[in-house]
Amino acid sequence: MKCVIIDDEPLAIDVIESYLLQIDDIEIVAKCTNPLEAITILSKHQVDLVFLDIEMPNITGIDLVNIVENIPQFIFTTAYPQYALEGFNLNATDYLVKPIPFQRFLKAVSRAKEKYKSGKDLFINVSSAAGSTKTIQNNDFIFVKSEYENIKISIDDIKYIQGLKDYIKIYTKDNHKAILTLSNFKVILDKLPNQFLRVHRSYIVNVNYIKALQKTKLIIDDIRIPIGETYKNEVLHRLGV
Repeated sequence: MKCVIIDDEPLAIDVIESYLLQIDDIEIVAKCTNPLEAITILSKHQVDLVFLDIEMPNITGIDLVNIVENIPQFIFTTAYPQYALEGFNLNATDYLVKPIPFQRFLKAVSRAKEKYKSGKDLFINVSSAAGSTKTIQNNDFIFVKSEYENIKISIDDIKYIQGLKDYIKIYTKDNHKAILTLSNFKVILDKLPNQFLRVHRSYIVNVNYIKALQKTKLIIDDIRIPIGETYKNEVLHRLGV
C-alpha cells in the first residue's frame, strides 16, 4: 500500500514513519508538514492510505478530507479526541489519539489493509448483454436476503443491527419493523463502512444515530443498547470519550 503522512509537527511524522518501517507491504510516498502541499501530492499520485493530523495551519485535516476529490482511505492521527465522531462520520478507517501506542497503530493499519485487499467498497458484478461482466463500485447500499427476496438497504439508513443466533435484525430509519436475514456479524461487518461500531456481542450501531452515551449503554432514538465489557474500551476510544 502506498501512503502519505500529513502532520505539521515533524516529530509526529517521524513517529509514524518509524512505525510504518516495521510493517510489511507499506510504501511511504510522501511526508508533508503543509496540508496545502499534501493536496497537490494527492491529486498527482496514486495513494492508498493517508495518515492525517487534524489541527494544522491554513486548513484542518477535516477540511482536507472535504476538499480532496476521491480521497483514499485515511486514518486520523491527532491529539484531540473530541473530533472522533466527526472523523468517523467522514468514513475514516480509524481515529488514533496521540501519543499512539504501536499496537494500536498496528491494529489501525491492519484494518486498512483488510479494506484495501478485500475492496471493501462493495463490488457488484453485473452481466452485460454481450455476456461480459462489468464491476460496479458502490458505497451507498447493500443487499440482504429476507424471506424470498433480496432487499436493497441504504447504508446511511441503518441505525443499528441486532444479532440473534444465526440471524440478524437490521433496524433502519424508515421502517418500524426490523429486516430479518440469515447472516452473522462477520458477514455484515465486511459489507459496512467504519461509521459502524460493534458495541456488544449482539449489537452493531451506526455512530451517526447515537443520541447519548451512558455508563453501560448507548441511546439511539428511545432504545438503550448495552455496551459489552469486552467492547467498552474500543467504544470509548472510537467515540473520543
